[in-house]
Amino acid sequence: MSSACPFCQPDTLPVLENALALACFDKHPVTQGHMLVLTRRHVASWFEAAAQERLALISLLDECRELLDERFHPDGYNVGTNVGVVSGQTIPHLHIHLIPRYTGDCADPRGGVRGVIPSKQWYPLEGEKP
Repeated sequence: MSSACPFCQPDTLPVLENALALACFDKHPVTQGHMLVLTRRHVASWFEAAAQERLALISLLDECRELLDERFHPDGYNVGTNVGVVSGQTIPHLHIHLIPRYTGDCADPRGGVRGVIPSKQWYPLEGEKP
């Protein structure tokens, strides 16, 4: 635990949890139902987590998807984590974003997570002209 880390504070109330991980709704959601799945132990990134913690995170991701399917009925999902400041990580505590996607929530969703670099998000599919 880190006293400076907002994810290590007692006000991070879990919606779902297991022995090594917990899940909560994002305080600044991208879409309705946006959740964060994070390690209980204060660890900065996926690559520093123990194998058991990674399995616990993946298990909880599945449970979160089931909850979101029942509650919000999304049409798809984006799943991702930021590792390091250059990737956009602002809180140095491992957390995975589970972002429900809804038909029409953006003009052209093609490229999904590639949108972190907007000029690289769109690419021509087989047979399309650039």
